[in-house]
Amino acid sequence: MIQIYKSISETDPTLKLLDTIENGCWINVVAPSDEELILISKRTSVPLEFLKAPLDDEETSRIDFEDDSTIVIVDIPFTEMEDNSLTYDTYPLAIINSDNLLITVCLKNSKVLTDFINSKIKSFYTFKKSRFILQVLNRVSTYYLLYLRQIDKKSLMIEKRLHKSMKNRELIQLHSLEKSLVYFSTSLKANEITLEKMLKLELMQKYEEDKDILEDVIIENKQAIEMTEIYSNILASTMDFFASVISNNLNIVMKVLASVTILMSIPTIIGGIFGMNIILPISETNPYAFPIVMLLTFGICGIVAFVLYKKDMFN
Repeated sequence: MIQIYKSISETDPTLKLLDTIENGCWINVVAPSDEELILISKRTSVPLEFLKAPLDDEETSRIDFEDDSTIVIVDIPFTEMEDNSLTYDTYPLAIINSDNLLITVCLKNSKVLTDFINSKIKSFYTFKKSRFILQVLNRVSTYYLLYLRQIDKKSLMIEKRLHKSMKNRELIQLHSLEKSLVYFSTSLKANEITLEKMLKLELMQKYEEDKDILEDVIIENKQAIEMTEIYSNILASTMDFFASVISNNLNIVMKVLASVTILMSIPTIIGGIFGMNIILPISETNPYAFPIVMLLTFGICGIVAFVLYKKDMFN
């Protein structure tokens, strides 16, 4: 999908959807076909390799230059539903700065870019390329922080449910969140290197205000890295804690079952012995031979139960 936008003017920031490529426009490319990539490359003189780079899931954050084009690739966060549960992951977004236009390329529709399309970003103009790049990077950091807070809240909710009942579903959800934090941590650290390199770009040296904005973005990115590490440590310790609790509960259950088995074996053994086709030794002289044997059996069970209780085998 190819969408071409252009801001009308500085006094009127409304985005206009175009049918053809013009100077000062923004070309938003989402999940493009090979034919669309070739067409854009011919119309804009942007290397085809630049356009294809972000379509690789494993592409890492970086900056590259070729001819008059500069590509900035950053990993951006996204959410999706999986097994009726919200999961978090990252994928690459390319921002390509050419002569008189800007191109963004990514595999999926991103909230980072749709916020610009829906006019949620103040002072956004497609023809202010350096400012546009910084606004995109700032939005990426904002969504990282937002999703990290969501992960923290979600992990607390799952933890509360785990306190009431130990179920595999909650443990699997915690493990999924832990994986998401690993993806976030890897992507944020790669983005940090790219952002530090951008400080040296000539594009960022034109306006002092742009440099200040980039430094703010770097600070937010570092904050997101710190939050990711904190939440990862908390989740890891939570998983270890509940694994220990589950193991301890299993030991308690097995201990109680072993105690009950010992108790139940006593009547079984005595009943098995006297249940054979023989006459009880005292039955000829005492008509209450069977009740006596039963009382003796329960008496032995009581003694064994008392011994087990003293050894804390029922707790």
